Amino acid sequence: MLLDRFSEPTLMAFAGLFGGILLGLAARLGRFCTLGAIEDLYYGASSVRFAMWGVALGVAIIGTFALSATGLLTLSETLYLSAGWNPYASVVGGLMFGYGMAMAGNCGYGALARMGCGDLRSFMIVTVMGVSAYVALGGPLSALRLALFPIPEAGSIPSSYAHLLAGYLAVDLQIVGITLGALLIIITLFHKGLRASPSSIGWGVVAGLAIVSGWAGTQWVTAHGFDRSIVVSHTYTAPVGETLLYVMTSSGNTISFGTGSVLGVVIGSLLGCLLKGHLRWEACEDPRELRRQLAGAVLMGIGAVIAIGCSVGQGLSAFSVLAYGAPVTLACIVVGAAIGLRQLIEGFRRIA
Repeated sequence: MLLDRFSEPTLMAFAGLFGGILLGLAARLGRFCTLGAIEDLYYGASSVRFAMWGVALGVAIIGTFALSATGLLTLSETLYLSAGWNPYASVVGGLMFGYGMAMAGNCGYGALARMGCGDLRSFMIVTVMGVSAYVALGGPLSALRLALFPIPEAGSIPSSYAHLLAGYLAVDLQIVGITLGALLIIITLFHKGLRASPSSIGWGVVAGLAIVSGWAGTQWVTAHGFDRSIVVSHTYTAPVGETLLYVMTSSGNTISFGTGSVLGVVIGSLLGCLLKGHLRWEACEDPRELRRQLAGAVLMGIGAVIAIGCSVGQGLSAFSVLAYGAPVTLACIVVGAAIGLRQLIEGFRRIA
Protein backbone atom coordinates (compact mmCIF):
# COMPACT_ATOMS: atom_id res chain seq x y z
CA MET A 1 0.00 0.00 0.00
CA LEU A 2 1.22 3.50 -0.81
CA LEU A 3 0.80 4.66 2.78
CA ASP A 4 3.23 1.96 3.89
CA ARG A 5 5.93 3.36 1.61
CA PHE A 6 5.29 7.11 1.68
CA SER A 7 4.15 9.56 4.34
CA GLU A 8 0.79 11.28 3.99
CA PRO A 9 2.36 14.72 3.27
CA THR A 10 4.51 13.15 0.56
CA LEU A 11 1.50 11.53 -1.12
CA MET A 12 -0.33 14.86 -0.92
CA ALA A 13 2.64 16.50 -2.62
CA PHE A 14 2.68 13.85 -5.35
CA ALA A 15 -1.00 14.54 -6.04
CA GLY A 16 -0.26 18.25 -6.30
CA LEU A 17 2.79 17.64 -8.46
CA PHE A 18 0.82 15.57 -10.99
CA GLY A 19 -1.92 18.14 -11.50
CA GLY A 20 0.56 21.01 -11.35
CA ILE A 21 2.55 19.54 -14.24
CA LEU A 22 -0.65 19.25 -16.28
CA LEU A 23 -1.48 22.89 -15.57
CA GLY A 24 2.07 23.99 -16.38
CA LEU A 25 1.90 22.21 -19.74
CA ALA A 26 -1.51 23.74 -20.42
CA ALA A 27 -0.07 27.20 -19.76
CA ARG A 28 2.95 26.81 -22.04
CA LEU A 29 1.64 24.53 -24.81
CA GLY A 30 -2.03 25.48 -24.71
CA ARG A 31 -1.65 29.17 -23.76
CA PHE A 32 -4.14 28.62 -20.94
CA CYS A 33 -3.91 31.88 -19.00
CA THR A 34 -6.36 34.00 -17.02
CA LEU A 35 -5.04 37.46 -17.85
CA GLY A 36 -4.21 36.45 -21.42
CA ALA A 37 -7.82 35.36 -21.94
CA ILE A 38 -9.13 38.68 -20.58
CA GLU A 39 -6.65 40.69 -22.69
CA ASP A 40 -7.66 38.80 -25.83
CA LEU A 41 -11.33 39.32 -25.05
CA TYR A 42 -11.10 43.08 -24.52
CA TYR A 43 -8.19 44.14 -26.71
CA GLY A 44 -7.22 41.20 -28.96
CA ALA A 45 -10.53 40.75 -30.79
CA SER A 46 -10.48 37.04 -29.88
CA SER A 47 -12.47 35.12 -27.29
CA VAL A 48 -11.02 31.67 -27.95
CA ARG A 49 -8.82 31.60 -24.84
CA PHE A 50 -11.73 32.89 -22.77
CA ALA A 51 -13.88 30.06 -24.17
CA MET A 52 -11.21 27.57 -23.09
CA TRP A 53 -12.24 28.36 -19.54
CA GLY A 54 -15.76 27.14 -20.30
CA VAL A 55 -14.35 23.78 -21.36
CA ALA A 56 -12.04 23.59 -18.34
CA LEU A 57 -14.88 24.49 -15.97
CA GLY A 58 -17.30 22.02 -17.53
CA VAL A 59 -14.79 19.16 -17.34
CA ALA A 60 -13.84 20.09 -13.76
CA ILE A 61 -17.49 20.17 -12.66
CA ILE A 62 -18.39 16.89 -14.37
CA GLY A 63 -15.28 15.15 -13.03
CA THR A 64 -15.76 16.45 -9.51
CA PHE A 65 -19.39 15.37 -9.25
CA ALA A 66 -18.55 12.05 -10.90
CA LEU A 67 -16.03 11.50 -8.10
CA SER A 68 -18.77 12.28 -5.62
CA ALA A 69 -21.17 9.89 -7.35
CA THR A 70 -18.67 7.03 -7.10
CA GLY A 71 -17.88 7.74 -3.45
CA LEU A 72 -14.36 9.00 -4.19
CA LEU A 73 -15.04 12.53 -2.97
CA THR A 74 -17.03 13.94 -0.07
CA LEU A 75 -18.04 17.39 -1.25
CA SER A 76 -18.72 18.75 2.23
CA GLU A 77 -15.10 18.05 3.21
CA THR A 78 -13.64 20.17 0.41
CA LEU A 79 -12.04 23.49 1.24
CA TYR A 80 -14.75 25.64 -0.34
CA LEU A 81 -17.74 23.83 1.15
CA SER A 82 -16.38 23.12 4.63
CA ALA A 83 -17.12 26.72 5.70
CA GLY A 84 -19.77 29.33 4.97
CA TRP A 85 -19.62 32.07 2.33
CA ASN A 86 -18.87 35.75 2.95
CA PRO A 87 -20.00 37.62 -0.20
CA TYR A 88 -18.13 40.80 0.77
CA ALA A 89 -14.88 38.84 0.86
CA SER A 90 -15.54 37.48 -2.62
CA VAL A 91 -16.21 40.94 -4.05
CA VAL A 92 -13.39 42.84 -2.35
CA GLY A 93 -10.85 40.04 -2.64
CA GLY A 94 -11.77 39.33 -6.25
CA LEU A 95 -11.48 42.97 -7.30
CA MET A 96 -8.14 43.33 -5.50
CA PHE A 97 -6.77 40.18 -7.07
CA GLY A 98 -7.97 41.07 -10.57
CA TYR A 99 -6.57 44.60 -10.45
CA GLY A 100 -3.30 43.34 -8.98
CA MET A 101 -3.12 40.69 -11.70
CA ALA A 102 -3.31 43.37 -14.38
CA MET A 103 -0.65 45.47 -12.64
CA ALA A 104 1.65 42.47 -12.24
CA GLY A 105 1.07 41.24 -15.79
CA ASN A 106 0.09 37.75 -14.65
CA CYS A 107 -1.76 35.86 -11.94
CA GLY A 108 0.17 33.60 -9.59
CA TYR A 109 -0.37 30.59 -11.83
CA GLY A 110 0.74 32.50 -14.91
CA ALA A 111 3.77 33.92 -13.13
CA LEU A 112 4.86 30.43 -12.06
CA ALA A 113 4.49 29.26 -15.66
CA ARG A 114 6.62 32.13 -16.92
CA MET A 115 9.16 31.56 -14.16
CA GLY A 116 9.59 28.01 -15.39
CA CYS A 117 10.78 29.43 -18.71
CA GLY A 118 13.41 31.69 -17.16
CA ASP A 119 11.50 34.92 -16.45
CA LEU A 120 13.22 36.52 -13.46
CA ARG A 121 10.51 39.19 -13.16
CA SER A 122 8.01 36.43 -12.50
CA PHE A 123 10.28 35.04 -9.82
CA MET A 124 10.10 38.40 -8.04
CA ILE A 125 6.33 38.60 -8.52
CA VAL A 126 5.83 35.08 -7.17
CA THR A 127 8.04 35.73 -4.15
CA VAL A 128 6.36 39.02 -3.20
CA MET A 129 2.89 37.55 -3.78
CA GLY A 130 3.62 34.51 -1.60
CA VAL A 131 5.01 36.61 1.25
CA SER A 132 2.06 39.05 1.02
CA ALA A 133 -0.38 36.16 1.16
CA TYR A 134 1.16 34.91 4.39
CA VAL A 135 1.16 38.42 5.86
CA ALA A 136 -2.63 38.43 5.40
CA LEU A 137 -3.13 34.74 6.22
CA GLY A 138 -1.26 34.43 9.51
CA GLY A 139 0.87 37.55 9.81
CA PRO A 140 0.32 41.15 10.94
CA LEU A 141 -2.77 41.67 8.75
CA SER A 142 -4.53 38.45 9.69
CA ALA A 143 -6.47 39.90 12.62
CA LEU A 144 -7.67 42.84 10.53
CA ARG A 145 -8.66 40.52 7.70
CA LEU A 146 -10.70 38.28 9.99
CA ALA A 147 -12.34 41.31 11.62
CA LEU A 148 -13.36 42.81 8.27
CA PHE A 149 -14.08 39.56 6.43
CA PRO A 150 -15.00 36.85 8.96
CA ILE A 151 -15.42 33.32 7.66
CA PRO A 152 -18.91 32.05 8.60
CA GLU A 153 -19.46 28.58 9.99
CA ALA A 154 -20.72 25.99 7.55
CA GLY A 155 -24.49 25.59 7.56
CA SER A 156 -26.48 22.37 7.56
CA ILE A 157 -26.50 22.55 3.76
CA PRO A 158 -23.16 23.26 2.02
CA SER A 159 -22.88 26.62 0.24
CA SER A 160 -23.16 25.09 -3.21
CA TYR A 161 -25.54 25.76 -6.10
CA ALA A 162 -25.73 22.03 -6.73
CA HIS A 163 -26.97 21.37 -3.19
CA LEU A 164 -29.41 24.28 -3.49
CA LEU A 165 -30.89 23.07 -6.80
CA ALA A 166 -30.97 19.45 -5.67
CA GLY A 167 -33.07 20.47 -2.68
CA TYR A 168 -35.51 22.53 -4.75
CA LEU A 169 -35.83 20.07 -7.62
CA ALA A 170 -35.73 16.89 -5.52
CA VAL A 171 -33.06 15.54 -7.88
CA ASP A 172 -29.89 13.67 -7.01
CA LEU A 173 -27.06 16.05 -6.16
CA GLN A 174 -24.57 14.42 -8.51
CA ILE A 175 -27.02 14.51 -11.43
CA VAL A 176 -27.44 18.26 -10.91
CA GLY A 177 -23.69 18.88 -10.94
CA ILE A 178 -22.92 16.66 -13.93
CA THR A 179 -25.83 18.16 -15.89
CA LEU A 180 -24.68 21.73 -15.21
CA GLY A 181 -21.13 20.84 -16.25
CA ALA A 182 -22.35 19.20 -19.47
CA LEU A 183 -24.56 22.19 -20.29
CA LEU A 184 -21.61 24.53 -19.80
CA ILE A 185 -19.48 22.53 -22.24
CA ILE A 186 -22.30 22.35 -24.81
CA ILE A 187 -22.88 26.11 -24.62
CA THR A 188 -19.15 26.79 -24.88
CA LEU A 189 -18.80 24.59 -27.97
CA PHE A 190 -21.19 26.87 -29.87
CA HIS A 191 -18.13 29.14 -30.13
CA LYS A 192 -16.97 28.77 -33.76
CA GLY A 193 -13.42 29.88 -33.05
CA LEU A 194 -13.05 27.31 -30.30
CA ARG A 195 -14.41 24.52 -32.48
CA ALA A 196 -11.85 25.48 -35.12
CA SER A 197 -9.06 24.99 -32.58
CA PRO A 198 -9.08 21.38 -31.33
CA SER A 199 -5.85 21.99 -29.39
CA SER A 200 -7.57 24.74 -27.37
CA ILE A 201 -10.38 22.34 -26.51
CA GLY A 202 -7.86 19.64 -25.59
CA TRP A 203 -5.85 21.86 -23.28
CA GLY A 204 -9.04 23.12 -21.66
CA VAL A 205 -9.89 19.49 -20.93
CA VAL A 206 -6.40 18.94 -19.47
CA ALA A 207 -6.79 21.95 -17.14
CA GLY A 208 -10.16 20.67 -15.93
CA LEU A 209 -8.79 17.16 -15.32
CA ALA A 210 -5.93 18.63 -13.30
CA ILE A 211 -8.48 20.06 -10.85
CA VAL A 212 -10.29 16.73 -10.64
CA SER A 213 -7.00 14.93 -9.96
CA GLY A 214 -6.36 17.26 -7.04
CA TRP A 215 -9.70 16.46 -5.40
CA ALA A 216 -9.25 12.73 -6.01
CA GLY A 217 -5.70 12.61 -4.67
CA THR A 218 -6.23 14.61 -1.50
CA GLN A 219 -9.52 12.85 -0.71
CA TRP A 220 -7.84 9.44 -1.06
CA VAL A 221 -5.01 10.37 1.29
CA THR A 222 -7.42 11.91 3.80
CA ALA A 223 -9.73 8.88 3.71
CA HIS A 224 -6.98 6.25 4.04
CA GLY A 225 -4.51 8.10 6.25
CA PHE A 226 -4.54 9.05 9.92
CA ASP A 227 -4.45 12.84 9.51
CA ARG A 228 -7.89 14.36 9.05
CA SER A 229 -7.29 17.37 6.82
CA ILE A 230 -9.40 19.50 4.51
CA VAL A 231 -9.64 18.16 0.97
CA VAL A 232 -8.11 20.64 -1.48
CA SER A 233 -7.31 21.15 -5.14
CA HIS A 234 -5.11 23.61 -7.02
CA THR A 235 -4.73 27.28 -6.12
CA TYR A 236 -1.68 29.49 -6.48
CA THR A 237 -1.35 32.23 -3.90
CA ALA A 238 -1.11 31.00 -0.31
CA PRO A 239 0.58 27.75 -1.48
CA VAL A 240 3.36 29.89 -2.99
CA GLY A 241 4.01 31.35 0.46
CA GLU A 242 3.74 27.85 1.91
CA THR A 243 6.37 26.66 -0.58
CA LEU A 244 8.72 29.50 0.33
CA LEU A 245 8.27 28.65 4.00
CA TYR A 246 9.00 24.99 3.33
CA VAL A 247 12.17 25.83 1.39
CA MET A 248 13.40 27.88 4.35
CA THR A 249 12.28 25.56 7.17
CA SER A 250 12.03 22.07 5.65
CA SER A 251 13.73 20.43 8.63
CA GLY A 252 10.90 21.59 10.88
CA ASN A 253 8.11 21.66 8.35
CA THR A 254 6.32 19.20 6.06
CA ILE A 255 5.75 19.15 2.34
CA SER A 256 2.14 19.48 1.19
CA PHE A 257 -0.24 19.36 -1.76
CA GLY A 258 0.34 23.07 -2.32
CA THR A 259 4.12 22.81 -2.48
CA GLY A 260 3.85 19.89 -4.90
CA SER A 261 1.39 21.82 -7.05
CA VAL A 262 3.61 24.92 -7.21
CA LEU A 263 6.63 22.84 -8.17
CA GLY A 264 4.53 20.95 -10.71
CA VAL A 265 3.54 24.12 -12.59
CA VAL A 266 7.18 25.20 -12.80
CA ILE A 267 8.25 21.75 -14.06
CA GLY A 268 5.36 21.52 -16.52
CA SER A 269 6.04 24.96 -17.96
CA LEU A 270 9.76 24.15 -18.20
CA LEU A 271 8.97 20.97 -20.15
CA GLY A 272 6.65 22.95 -22.41
CA CYS A 273 9.28 25.61 -23.06
CA LEU A 274 11.89 22.98 -23.85
CA LEU A 275 9.53 21.30 -26.31
CA LYS A 276 8.83 24.61 -28.07
CA GLY A 277 12.38 25.99 -27.75
CA HIS A 278 11.20 29.04 -25.79
CA LEU A 279 13.51 28.73 -22.78
CA ARG A 280 15.41 31.98 -22.21
CA TRP A 281 16.37 34.28 -19.36
CA GLU A 282 14.36 37.49 -19.07
CA ALA A 283 14.75 40.42 -16.69
CA CYS A 284 13.05 43.74 -16.09
CA GLU A 285 14.96 46.74 -17.45
CA ASP A 286 12.48 49.41 -16.34
CA PRO A 287 12.40 50.09 -12.56
CA ARG A 288 8.95 51.72 -12.89
CA GLU A 289 7.55 48.62 -14.52
CA LEU A 290 9.03 46.41 -11.81
CA ARG A 291 7.60 48.67 -9.11
CA ARG A 292 4.14 48.38 -10.67
CA GLN A 293 4.46 44.60 -10.97
CA LEU A 294 5.53 44.16 -7.35
CA ALA A 295 2.68 46.38 -6.14
CA GLY A 296 0.33 44.18 -8.16
CA ALA A 297 1.85 41.10 -6.54
CA VAL A 298 1.07 42.52 -3.08
CA LEU A 299 -2.55 43.13 -4.08
CA MET A 300 -2.84 39.63 -5.51
CA GLY A 301 -1.45 38.02 -2.38
CA ILE A 302 -3.75 39.87 0.00
CA GLY A 303 -6.76 39.76 -2.32
CA ALA A 304 -6.58 36.02 -2.84
CA VAL A 305 -6.42 35.35 0.89
CA ILE A 306 -9.48 37.54 1.44
CA ALA A 307 -11.36 35.77 -1.35
CA ILE A 308 -10.03 32.32 -0.30
CA GLY A 309 -8.55 31.60 -3.68
CA CYS A 310 -7.03 33.05 -6.83
CA SER A 311 -8.16 32.85 -10.45
CA VAL A 312 -7.43 29.10 -10.40
CA GLY A 313 -8.47 28.46 -6.80
CA GLN A 314 -11.84 30.19 -7.10
CA GLY A 315 -12.16 30.19 -10.89
CA LEU A 316 -11.60 26.44 -11.29
CA SER A 317 -11.32 24.55 -7.98
CA ALA A 318 -14.16 26.31 -6.13
CA PHE A 319 -16.22 26.43 -9.32
CA SER A 320 -15.85 22.67 -9.75
CA VAL A 321 -17.83 22.10 -6.53
CA LEU A 322 -20.24 24.89 -7.58
CA ALA A 323 -19.50 26.92 -4.46
CA TYR A 324 -21.58 30.07 -4.01
CA GLY A 325 -18.55 32.33 -4.02
CA ALA A 326 -16.90 30.96 -7.17
CA PRO A 327 -18.84 32.81 -9.92
CA VAL A 328 -18.96 35.98 -7.86
CA THR A 329 -15.23 35.95 -7.20
CA LEU A 330 -14.37 35.04 -10.78
CA ALA A 331 -16.59 37.82 -12.13
CA CYS A 332 -14.94 40.33 -9.77
CA ILE A 333 -11.49 39.12 -10.84
CA VAL A 334 -12.44 39.73 -14.48
CA VAL A 335 -13.81 43.20 -13.65
CA GLY A 336 -10.75 44.12 -11.58
CA ALA A 337 -8.43 42.94 -14.36
CA ALA A 338 -10.42 44.87 -16.98
CA ILE A 339 -10.11 48.05 -14.89
CA GLY A 340 -6.38 47.51 -14.45
CA LEU A 341 -5.82 46.82 -18.15
CA ARG A 342 -7.74 49.93 -19.12
CA GLN A 343 -5.59 51.99 -16.77
CA LEU A 344 -2.41 50.55 -18.30
CA ILE A 345 -3.50 50.78 -21.93
CA GLU A 346 -5.76 53.83 -22.05
CA GLY A 347 -4.99 55.71 -18.85
CA PHE A 348 -8.67 56.12 -17.96
CA ARG A 349 -9.01 58.83 -20.58
CA ARG A 350 -12.51 59.44 -21.93
CA ILE A 351 -13.16 57.37 -25.04
CA ALA A 352 -14.66 59.43 -27.84
